Amino acid sequence: MSRERVALIHGVGLDGSMWEPLREYLEPEYDVQVLELLGHGQRPPARDGITLAELAADVAGRLEPNTHLVGFSLGALVAQHVARFRPDLVASLVSVASVCDRTSQEHAAVMVRLASAASDFPATVEASIERWYPEESAVPAALIDATREVLQRNDPKSFLACYRVFATADAEIAPELPDISVPSHAVTGELDPGSTPEMSARLAAAIPGCTYSIIPAARHMMPVERPQELAHTLTAFIKEHSNVR
Repeated sequence: MSRERVALIHGVGLDGSMWEPLREYLEPEYDVQVLELLGHGQRPPARDGITLAELAADVAGRLEPNTHLVGFSLGALVAQHVARFRPDLVASLVSVASVCDRTSQEHAAVMVRLASAASDFPATVEASIERWYPEESAVPAALIDATREVLQRNDPKSFLACYRVFATADAEIAPELPDISVPSHAVTGELDPGSTPEMSARLAAAIPGCTYSIIPAARHMMPVERPQELAHTLTAFIKEHSNVR
């Protein structure tokens, strides 16, 4: 019997390695494809001025039809774009720790982070680590160091080009969300300060039939921090919308 395909798209500044803790729980049951975005990991650099549509087209070009698409943070915006404009490829959509149609206050906060990334990339790396893994985090130090090393390997210009998409593309995709027709779910951490539970509720309200869930006491890096609980959420949703019985 064939297995369902699940494709995973990482967040800005990260790469496919962020999914390793989650893959342990998904791969016994699913064929898992890890897709790295332009400007990340083993992919070519992202050009200055790259758009959400370009990132999504690059992903769509590597997707097989009837794939369950899971995007994290920037990857969630990319996944939403693919689901909107290439629904022939997408069996279902899960947006993990996704922003959605930021308020003016939320937009101002991310633009401050974008300006900081432009002026001091090393400080941006450390600020991200502190935001994702506060002192009380139970994530092993080795995994935190691995995240820091991935962030530090970024080409600053390429990172900035993709961060600009992350900071602005929620406004671009928001008017398209009501036209997403594939089964959809949003999940975020209760304590995620950037991709908040309110944003997941906003996303669920915008996409017809979209459901959402909150993982208690989790922060932004759920695939690393709480992989088993995230896998449980993904598996329950995918089984509900699976063509393989």
